[in-house]
Amino acid sequence: MHILITGGCGFIGSNFIRYILSTKPNIHVINLDKLTYAGNPANLSDIEKKFPRHYRFVKGDICDPQLVESLFQEHDLQWILNFAAETHVDRSILGPDAFIKTNIQGTYILLEAARKHWLHPGAAGSGAKRFLQISTDEVYGSLGAFGCFTETTPYDPSSPYSASKAAADHLAKSYFRTFGLPVLVTHSSNNYGPYQFPEKLIPLMIHNALSGLALPIYGDGRNVRDWVYVGDHCEALLRVLEKGRPGESYNIGGRSEKQNKEVVAFICDYLDRKLGSPAAGPRQRLMKFVTDRPGHDQRYAIDIAKLHRETGWQPEVPFEQGLQKTIDWYLENAAWVQAVRDGSYLKYYEKQYGKRLTS
Repeated sequence: MHILITGGCGFIGSNFIRYILSTKPNIHVINLDKLTYAGNPANLSDIEKKFPRHYRFVKGDICDPQLVESLFQEHDLQWILNFAAETHVDRSILGPDAFIKTNIQGTYILLEAARKHWLHPGAAGSGAKRFLQISTDEVYGSLGAFGCFTETTPYDPSSPYSASKAAADHLAKSYFRTFGLPVLVTHSSNNYGPYQFPEKLIPLMIHNALSGLALPIYGDGRNVRDWVYVGDHCEALLRVLEKGRPGESYNIGGRSEKQNKEVVAFICDYLDRKLGSPAAGPRQRLMKFVTDRPGHDQRYAIDIAKLHRETGWQPEVPFEQGLQKTIDWYLENAAWVQAVRDGSYLKYYEKQYGKRLTS
């Protein structure tokens, strides 16, 4: 069984590749990744060695229709999982162009290729085929103090990032309704775990707290996010692929609502307990509240009842346990963090494949 995973060198994509190859021994993964700044092929260096006959890396852009077409011609692709996306809200505010191109145009090119190869008159039945569009809870906008996002919550995106993901979701759903393409869409809450790029809240705060740097928190720090451990998210995605109904959306959450300042305080306290407090005092002294970013959603919360009802999935890793595991991973992989921070991780591709990384 051949599956195409786009953006597989990123945080969630690389974790999913690890999960699927260890779970499904007959799976063959084609990982298509442009290797932008957040795509790190070193995330999967051991996978290339462990599964040489079941893993193929292709450096390329989902916005390249000729390349995408060639992959469909070379492989009988059963599943497509579109992780490829520009994801950082702050970057989308500074420069939306890349978000529009990758998140919308790239999704369109993948959908068109799947339609051409899966739905033409001579194609084999599409019953086993799945196109999984990986989305976010941010497309729903901001919640008040009560309630949760459900799959029927109206879209109300607040940033260029979430608006581009919303557009891609609608496009994917339209391909199911118009053409019958077996599309599924998932909306996950905030992920955390190993291999997350250090611009995101949790790895950034871990790094800064270890380095004695300020821990900047937007606004008053009371913005609430629901957190799901990346391993739980990967299991949920497989459940959706195997048991989900084409044309449907499924919300994935951790049932772990936390204020941003609570998350940062937990990281500080855990590091103090594990490593001891610095001479200057407990690490919470580094917490600094800064001007809020534009359009900052106040609260996200996910209702996972539909996913649990139809697939049996529920999160297994409690937030405190998962965050401790995550912090420990970053402590044990300081070289990985340093390579990302100083940019030397980009040299992995050149060393491994004999080609210069220019993305």
